[in-house]
Amino acid sequence: MSDMIKKAFEYIDSNRDEMLKLWEELVNLEGKVDEPELVTLVSNRIAKEMDSMGVSNKVIAVGNDKAGTLVGILGGERKGKAVIFGGHMDTVFKKGEFGGENPFKIEDGKAYGPGALDMKGGITIALFVAKALTYAGYDERPIKFIFSGDEENGHKGSIGGKVMIEEGAGGICAFNMETGPINNNLCTSRSTSIRVTANVKGVSAHAGNNFTAGRNAVVEAAHKLLAMEKLTNLDEGTTCNPAIISGGTIVNSVPDTCTVQFDIRVKTHAEQDRVLAAIKEILEKPVVEGTSVEYEVDQSNLVIYFNTDEVKRFFEFVNKSAKKHGFKEFGQTYLGGSSDAGNIVVGGTPAICSFGVRGEWNHTPREYAVVESLFERAKIIAAVVCEMEGVAEL
Repeated sequence: MSDMIKKAFEYIDSNRDEMLKLWEELVNLEGKVDEPELVTLVSNRIAKEMDSMGVSNKVIAVGNDKAGTLVGILGGERKGKAVIFGGHMDTVFKKGEFGGENPFKIEDGKAYGPGALDMKGGITIALFVAKALTYAGYDERPIKFIFSGDEENGHKGSIGGKVMIEEGAGGICAFNMETGPINNNLCTSRSTSIRVTANVKGVSAHAGNNFTAGRNAVVEAAHKLLAMEKLTNLDEGTTCNPAIISGGTIVNSVPDTCTVQFDIRVKTHAEQDRVLAAIKEILEKPVVEGTSVEYEVDQSNLVIYFNTDEVKRFFEFVNKSAKKHGFKEFGQTYLGGSSDAGNIVVGGTPAICSFGVRGEWNHTPREYAVVESLFERAKIIAAVVCEMEGVAEL
């Protein structure tokens, strides 16, 4: 083990309490993606931490009523390609959902609270890796942070995805600090999502007196729902989830409106093209005569994350370093959820996703993270970065 890595590990070991303190602060600063004023408070706290580290930082506006993307650079004058840390500051939980003013807690080695796992633990790791490397005398490459304020809704209505592509370009590698699976896998490919809202229109009529005069929007919606559900192709990693349905007003009236919302996930461009064509065919061709459909297709700005040759080489480099320093080797996994790892790869930088704290049940009130993984992941990343000295390309 090199002296630099030893010093980095020593820093992490001696600052465990400080790492936990920052993690707690960030979690207690609650903020759902559609609460930009609260997410901005999280951003401000991270920026304050960056200031104390000598990290030059700025916030890039991404759209009205959106928290911006926080970008920071440590050692911007260094000549090597930057090591990038990506992630997001927003959560899926509205303020107060976990109860109390300070919802973060640790029980039996597990940390709980809104975003403890997804993904304020990952942000904490990224910041303390940079601190540990600075303490150890690392000055090989710039270290760059790109933390989005509107990732959890897929950058809907914003340029957040574009910013991630542009700011993530040109790095030697990127650690996307998303939720780490409990089984110690790292994510090397992800789907993108397609959201569809179908508003079916029919003709209302009295269900007893004028039944045949009606055109039942709920029945038409049912046909659409079943046809859309058949888009699922598990062999190709494609899923279609009819998620929300609402229609009708009173039981003795033929309903003239019905709305269905679908969540679709695809992992290849070929499947994406197939699904988009099928949506048009299904929704524009009525089954119940006299009905019609108005629909909206919302494609996520979190693009498909591919396991490219560059990503594969980066993964091998990480595993070689982890094994060398006594850590368990990582497995690989594909995840159906989207992230900005795909945008970073589009920008030309190989990225590994899910390098944050390990845990389970993100996006649910049961969300928790394994506390010890906060320190373990920080050490692994610090070792990987140190061993990139003199490496031009991964």
